Amino acid sequence: MSLFTSTAAGERQRRLFSGLLTVLALAGACLLSDPSQAATRNLDTAYGPVQVPNEPLRVITLDEGALDTALAAGIQPVGSVAARGGTDLPTYLQSVAGDIPIVGVTREPNLEAILSQRPDLILAPPGLEKRVYDVLSKIAPTVVSDVSTTAPWAERNALYAAALNKEDDIAARIAVIQARIASLRERIPAGQTYSVVRWMPQGPMAMSEKLIAGQILTALGLKSTDVAASLGERPHSDILSLENLAGVDADWMFIATLNEQGDATLAAAQKQPAFNRLKAVRNDRAFPADGHVWSSATGVLAAERILDDVERILLK
Repeated sequence: MSLFTSTAAGERQRRLFSGLLTVLALAGACLLSDPSQAATRNLDTAYGPVQVPNEPLRVITLDEGALDTALAAGIQPVGSVAARGGTDLPTYLQSVAGDIPIVGVTREPNLEAILSQRPDLILAPPGLEKRVYDVLSKIAPTVVSDVSTTAPWAERNALYAAALNKEDDIAARIAVIQARIASLRERIPAGQTYSVVRWMPQGPMAMSEKLIAGQILTALGLKSTDVAASLGERPHSDILSLENLAGVDADWMFIATLNEQGDATLAAAQKQPAFNRLKAVRNDRAFPADGHVWSSATGVLAAERILDDVERILLK
């Protein structure tokens, strides 16, 4: 029985693995990381215990939260994935990241490109397929978290911080953020509502109050819409029609797009009466937001950026 199916997903897997087995065979054991050559620690991961180096020097991040965490801890990865819907790193990280090689996208890492960087640690996204993990783990120790996308934002990347041996550094930055939240909460009028809406080419989606932006806005004393609160563990709603936008209306609306197609779709919506009837729009309280930060980010640097936006918009 073939490892791959005849489906589109199977075709993607064929592309993913097409050249890698040959590359591994040609590369030989000398190119593969050997954790026994340096001091190591064991971490519990989604795929069991993994032995990682105490001081990783060549880190690959295959998750935006892992990249955020590494950069916040002062570590420059030797490779990372492109932002969702894009071909480069998330915009909010580019000034900190510098020139980091792109080694694929979150759902389809370029295994040959990863191998060429000779990593000693790979930080992979939650939900990574086992067959992909099996190959990555032959290149270098690979850490996969099993944390939920709706876990508390300060805990979301804890395993990455542990893998980098930078738990104290990240904890210190989180403490500063929590203090800033407490200070800002005293300055924001109570009783106001908010919504975070991701605007896709297909239309808008309400983002859950349990994602990082919602958690921070709630901690600041704002209240989410009923739609965002009802999503449970789902990160976002189904696509909403313009006629159903009233369900995500609030005192403040943050409208996130991930690419130019989303921007164009939003521009078209802004010409529609249904959009312009929204309270937030009528009161000039509907603001564009970086979609990578407000609807999909998970790290310390993202939290700092969200607070920067809140301070600029709500307290201007």
